[in-house]
Amino acid sequence: MNPVYLAGTCDTKQAELDFVRARITQLGVPVVLVDLSTQQPHTGQADVSARSVAACHPQGEQAVFTGDRGSSGTAMALAFAAYITQQGDVGGLLGLGGSGGTALITPAMRALPIGVPKLMVSTMASGNVAPYVGGTDIAMMYSVTDVAGLNRVSRQILGNAASAVAGMVRDHLAPSSDDRPALGLTMFGVTTPCVQGLRHALQEKYDCLVFHATGTGGMSMEKLIDSGMIIAALDITTTEIADLLFGGVLACPPDRLDSVIRTQVPYLGSVGALDMVNFASRDTVPSHLSERNFYIHNDNVTLMRTTPDENVRMGRWLAARLNRMNGPVRFLLPEGGVSILDAPDMPFHDPEVDCALFDMLEREVQQTEQRRLIRVPGNINSPEFGVAALAHFRELLP
Repeated sequence: MNPVYLAGTCDTKQAELDFVRARITQLGVPVVLVDLSTQQPHTGQADVSARSVAACHPQGEQAVFTGDRGSSGTAMALAFAAYITQQGDVGGLLGLGGSGGTALITPAMRALPIGVPKLMVSTMASGNVAPYVGGTDIAMMYSVTDVAGLNRVSRQILGNAASAVAGMVRDHLAPSSDDRPALGLTMFGVTTPCVQGLRHALQEKYDCLVFHATGTGGMSMEKLIDSGMIIAALDITTTEIADLLFGGVLACPPDRLDSVIRTQVPYLGSVGALDMVNFASRDTVPSHLSERNFYIHNDNVTLMRTTPDENVRMGRWLAARLNRMNGPVRFLLPEGGVSILDAPDMPFHDPEVDCALFDMLEREVQQTEQRRLIRVPGNINSPEFGVAALAHFRELLP
């Protein structure tokens, strides 16, 4: 059984780390305690010293132990990510920390392959955890009290964390023996009929991995593209780009599509749900947008229709990235609407606004034999679009 790597700053959290290490050991799982102290190289009871981790920094340990809390933490995070990826026996990674410790440990978690158990006990876990989790499978557990001593609450939380990671490592599910090549598909509620139809048509031959386009969905797909696990992308739903450009709450990072550019994997893309920007409840929408066209999806999701100018900007943004893709590319433009809400008689239906997007793409994209834009009759969820998407996908992967 590979060990749990337990990470934290022994200069401030030795008691908590010792408590968790003892509990995991009692459960029959081996533990490697890694010290990430940065203020002074600590001499506590760790299996891997802070100096050993710091030595993995590209510039050596002198880059870590600077005496400045901010730069030391950033450097130790880089060193720990390098250290953990050099270990060939990581059964799982458990971290304990406040804001500083969470920033120290989670980059290493993101560097590990998807499927390796990762659990972060953190004071930051009740807020926005997207910067820590990214596109990976990190589990965040809120510590309730600060990770600052053992008490009746912290013992319970830390004990649960120890049991959870021990169970994940001890009963780890072996990787699938499925030998079908994997595809990445992006989906939103308003493009579900299209993507589900494609999945059903392709799943006999391909392992179809569907990613929810909620800001991190595209990021997760691209992480797997970079790792070589996904051989082609059916990026039907690029809605995260609208939120990135116009202040929505489900924004992708600015490097969206970079993995396709780097790897040159076959790419079938479209403009799914670019008719909307996502906000939380209606009262969270900025006041200067109050006169826009909104659709209340539920109490916590408010959708705002994009304008012609915004569609022109999205078209320019997309075109700049499509032009850098040197692998086989087909990008489909559904003339009957880009989502369920953009169908005839639906609240976001506006062909003129969609044409602003399509026209900009056709002006800016440098089309070649490899890189093609295709207008398709019908709504993105229509049978006609699904048939066309399958046909063009099969051109990309004959």
